[in-house]
Amino acid sequence: MEVTETASPLPAKEPDWVTRVKADPALLAEIAHAVGGDPFHVVSPERFTVHLAAFAEAMGTAGVDGTVYFGKKANKAACWPRACAEANAGVDVASTPELVHALANGVRGADLVVTGPAKTDDLLWLATRHRALIAVDALDELERVIAIAESTHSVRVLLRVLPAANPHSRFGLTDDELTVAIDRCAAHRAHLTMEGFSFHLTGYAVAPRAWQASDLIDRCLSARTKGLAATSISIGGGFALDYVDANSWQEFLREYRDSWFHTRKTFGGFYPYHSDPAGAAMLSAILASPVPSEHADLAAKFAETGTRLLIEPGRALLDGCGFSVFPVLGHKHRGDYGFVTVSGLSLSLSEQWFDSEYLPDPTLWPQRQAGDPTSACVGGSSCLETDMLSWRKIRFDRVPRAGDLLIYPNTAGYQMDSNESEFHQLALPPKIIVTTTPDRIRWRWDSTISGRGR
Repeated sequence: MEVTETASPLPAKEPDWVTRVKADPALLAEIAHAVGGDPFHVVSPERFTVHLAAFAEAMGTAGVDGTVYFGKKANKAACWPRACAEANAGVDVASTPELVHALANGVRGADLVVTGPAKTDDLLWLATRHRALIAVDALDELERVIAIAESTHSVRVLLRVLPAANPHSRFGLTDDELTVAIDRCAAHRAHLTMEGFSFHLTGYAVAPRAWQASDLIDRCLSARTKGLAATSISIGGGFALDYVDANSWQEFLREYRDSWFHTRKTFGGFYPYHSDPAGAAMLSAILASPVPSEHADLAAKFAETGTRLLIEPGRALLDGCGFSVFPVLGHKHRGDYGFVTVSGLSLSLSEQWFDSEYLPDPTLWPQRQAGDPTSACVGGSSCLETDMLSWRKIRFDRVPRAGDLLIYPNTAGYQMDSNESEFHQLALPPKIIVTTTPDRIRWRWDSTISGRGR
């Protein structure tokens, strides 16, 4: 069989638990049978807990006091906030349902930070009732918080700053607005505790985060002179994730061509699927950065000014914590490459809906004896031409066939559920929790699925 020109391969880095699950001769088939042939997501809270500990260790090693808040929007499964509760970590929420879900899974209100743009009155009231920390994004929002504070006598806030590196962002307070906000917080400090400042940067560069953090520490010191607590700053999330090795990623970028994709489709850009540093190592790099001050580095500035560090990683905490499984429905040829149609929708692989493509290579399960190699794109089971899980022509060592499972790796961070919908009245793919011991692998439904217990 003729094989068309295919992209340079991008095999994903896989943790041991994934390797064990894929090597089991029956486990994935049993889960596929249990969910009725629909797509499903497999997740591992055990690995998530490892990442929580790594971020906390990076702070501790640098001599910095702080808190890790999981950015809940990155994945809706109940197992993550439960893991945060058990590890005494926090959760970052941006809606009333997210806040309620975190509380229901054991996260204490004082361990929540409420972020996002203008928040509803219900969200602000509920956050206040549970002593959550509220990141205030605008002056009118601050006035609503002050009104709640005067009736409850207990509100904790951060002031979100418009970062110098993202001057056109719609989020955060300008310098002039910050001056007003600080004065308002000082005037109402009997009912409101201004605990510091926050920011969030796009991109994954280390230096801009260090510089912005240093500036906010200076702002904390200034705010303290006005009688405000100003004990903490949040540098948000944006900790990179390292999906593939450096050589594979560099070869892909060097050899890239439009002919690798169905209809020669082009994209606005790709996530940096190889990053160094990534995850907790990126936090260590930020803290080790020199900053404009008399302090040796940013970590020393935090420690020596008595300022706490708050972070809100989402994707980075979910690195290697899950993969998505799509049963193969059929395969057809079109010229020198083919199309695999899978059960489910590309809405369950969210990168496709941001003018981009999810690039780590999917793999077929079970592993069978290699046959005729082929290349194919992957489409969902809807009636839309654009319902493509992979526009890229992927090389397979055999022809995919009905009954195979196509596994997309490392999808827990933002990929598996941020854009899912019940288009065609298809049920949302369930999340299956896998736990491993030296002698066995066990699985169960995540509690968000159909009311099933943990």
